[in-house]
Amino acid sequence: MAMRAAVAILSVVFLLAACDDTDAGVIHSEKSLYRNILVTENDGLRCMTFRRGQGQNRQTCTNIGDPDHLVFPYTRMMLGALAMRPDPGSILIIGLGGGTLPMALRDILPGAQIDVVELDPAVVKVAKEFFGYKEDEALQTYTGDGRVFVKKAIIENTKYDLIMLDAFEDEYIPEHLLTLEFLQEVKSLLAPGGVVAANTFSSSGLYPHESATYEAAFGPFYNLKSTNRVIWAQEGALVDQDIIASTAKSLEPHLKPRGVDAGWLINLVSRKKDWPDDTRVLTDQYAPSNILNER
Repeated sequence: MAMRAAVAILSVVFLLAACDDTDAGVIHSEKSLYRNILVTENDGLRCMTFRRGQGQNRQTCTNIGDPDHLVFPYTRMMLGALAMRPDPGSILIIGLGGGTLPMALRDILPGAQIDVVELDPAVVKVAKEFFGYKEDEALQTYTGDGRVFVKKAIIENTKYDLIMLDAFEDEYIPEHLLTLEFLQEVKSLLAPGGVVAANTFSSSGLYPHESATYEAAFGPFYNLKSTNRVIWAQEGALVDQDIIASTAKSLEPHLKPRGVDAGWLINLVSRKKDWPDDTRVLTDQYAPSNILNER
């Protein structure tokens, strides 16, 4: 009798799970080597997520009626880094998601060479099938570990004007992409005056450690905070905030259709240091993100 009851309960659980997929608007699901990937449609948004449920675990969302509009504030802050370097000829993006950032950059900068690195081939496939991600001669995708790609690029003496670090999964960034050694490697790929834009944590035990690590690698940087925190760092002296404001205004014809208002962006740009001076820097020997990332 107990066995029959247990089977009945399990059957109900599986039935509810199946109904949950329908209720959540799941239009695609698959298990890759690294994660479970779900694509959902709700309230006019098509989203990629690596976990069940709505909210902060969404990796990418596209407005079905206005696909050029960037749904998340952090993507707008990342794209806003063009106010520091408005004419990058070469761009590296680590972390693809649905491909909204590289596609926006491809439209705005048709002459730029854009290299995208994504660990999971299944994410690339889903981005193409469900989010309109398209490659061409100027937009190339490489599947593999972002740090390995960076090390190879150093050997090949490759230089980039703009590097975007977006290997962010709600509550997790791979530990080896957080360390001082990695950021120093990234910095060595920058052309003179090149810019790094990084999607990072806005509130967790990692926040001060990330901040101290970026400062150790780049010196002073710009801090932009909304639901996420985005760091703008630069090879050499930082572009003055007045120049950023002027450049952001001049870029509005390109940025506004994507939801990036120059006034909103400029108000977020800050050099205020909001972490203790004695914060420990993350290194390849010390990067306990699973412990530090507690909100």
